[in-house]
Amino acid sequence: MNALEDTIAAARSTRLDSLLTRSAERTPHAAALRFEEREWSYAELEAAVDRVAVRLLGAGLSRGDRVAAYGLNSDAYAVLFLACARAGLVHVPVNFALKGDELRYLLEDSGATLLAADPALRATVKAVFDAGGAASVRQVWDLLPPPGGEGHPSVLTTALDPAPHGGTEALAAVRVDGDDLVQLLYTSGTTSAPKGAMMTHAALMAEYVSATIALDLDAEDRPLVAMPLYHSAAMHVFLMPYLALGATVRLLPKPDVGQIVELVESERARSLFLAPTVWVPLANHPELATRDLSSLTKAQYGASIMPVTVLARLRERYPSIGFYNCFGQSELGPLCTVLRPEEHEARPASAGRPVYFVQARVLTANGDVAGQDEPGEIQYRGPQLFKGYWNKPEQTAEAFDGAWFRSGDQVTKDAGGFITVVDRIKDVINTGGVLVAPREVEDAIYELESVAEVAVIGLPDERWIEAVTAVVVLKPGASLTAEAVRAHVKERIAAFKVPKAVEFVQELPRNQSGKLLKRELRAERS
Repeated sequence: MNALEDTIAAARSTRLDSLLTRSAERTPHAAALRFEEREWSYAELEAAVDRVAVRLLGAGLSRGDRVAAYGLNSDAYAVLFLACARAGLVHVPVNFALKGDELRYLLEDSGATLLAADPALRATVKAVFDAGGAASVRQVWDLLPPPGGEGHPSVLTTALDPAPHGGTEALAAVRVDGDDLVQLLYTSGTTSAPKGAMMTHAALMAEYVSATIALDLDAEDRPLVAMPLYHSAAMHVFLMPYLALGATVRLLPKPDVGQIVELVESERARSLFLAPTVWVPLANHPELATRDLSSLTKAQYGASIMPVTVLARLRERYPSIGFYNCFGQSELGPLCTVLRPEEHEARPASAGRPVYFVQARVLTANGDVAGQDEPGEIQYRGPQLFKGYWNKPEQTAEAFDGAWFRSGDQVTKDAGGFITVVDRIKDVINTGGVLVAPREVEDAIYELESVAEVAVIGLPDERWIEAVTAVVVLKPGASLTAEAVRAHVKERIAAFKVPKAVEFVQELPRNQSGKLLKRELRAERS
């Protein structure tokens, strides 16, 4: 084995939070995390994680219990995740936009015994309990103290309180192995009910190594983390690897474009990850011309596909920034492939090549290895891979082909090993017995200057089986006709791929991670 493989082998007997401990030992007084007006040194953050872990165990939780986190980004949110890892508990990140039956489902499916939530979300939590849901939840904590100062136990208050809490002996007795669960990472549920991907300490540590290598992460990057921490990319591709490196991370509650522009300048940030749905408005922000963003050298995008034309505009506007395309899935922590800055010029539409601890193959529908540039499903294996879906053995079995995870993504692989995503297999349109990849049609429509966003879907049709349909969002003040869209597409791709119908809407449905919810578009129109 080489040095990196030795590191992962050793990690199998090490809990994930030890990465923070080592940074605190190396640089105890260096700034680790900044959130709003608070700044935590590595020594302070290490002590805060200890305090919260002790209190969790003192509250009666035991190894393997699930702890749900329901809120916006905060220093308390980050501390809770690390404290769960230290205490041998399983962290369950919950999308803060969920409510009602959606929230109830995740709490019940995970069997969470404790829920830590933002005070602003109390009414949503109360509604679930009042309806008789989430019976497994025995305790509710606040992530941050409420404005009035009264309420449930608070993660932040505990993190800042040096007074001892019952549970110190229990924490000292905790034994966590690298193969133990540390998080139930729920899939976004764009095609079905969310499933909890069982992530282990060792799997995520392997992912941190892959991310650090593929994205050139460095302790001097001064990264901004603005995307939601409940999503695996922000937490596991950026926040945690950067803390392991000893960087100073500026954490934002949410991806506010104005605040991002301001902080890149004031903090001299070098690294910034955003979903394409945030990069686009940032590129058009009116203050860009007057702000000094020269410190920014690394720009990562992912969570959804970046339109090629939008990427070209960004690269032209910011020639000194190196762009990284991050592609992956929750089940691998999530980073699977990366297109590096020097690779963008030749292959701007590519998702890159597999990261260090991910092995990939492409199979046709018949199960044969796909030839060069032949479409097929990409499958993955390696130490980053999840253990399976929580309490869902049938779905777990369906997701695997032996040791290989079936991604559900249709891709091609070229002679250089570069992956290009064609589409989700379930989104491919069967029109008149011929398959159409929606992304190809979308890329053609994005060439139109008036178009802000577009989604191409297949709708039931007596003649065509599925009719290619374009749902378009126009830029403010722009005008465009369906006939003009169809004529433009017809000039660029085969006639059978031209939309049979074009619909103009104000916005497209997306989840909080920026992923387009095509199933909602189809359901509304079927």
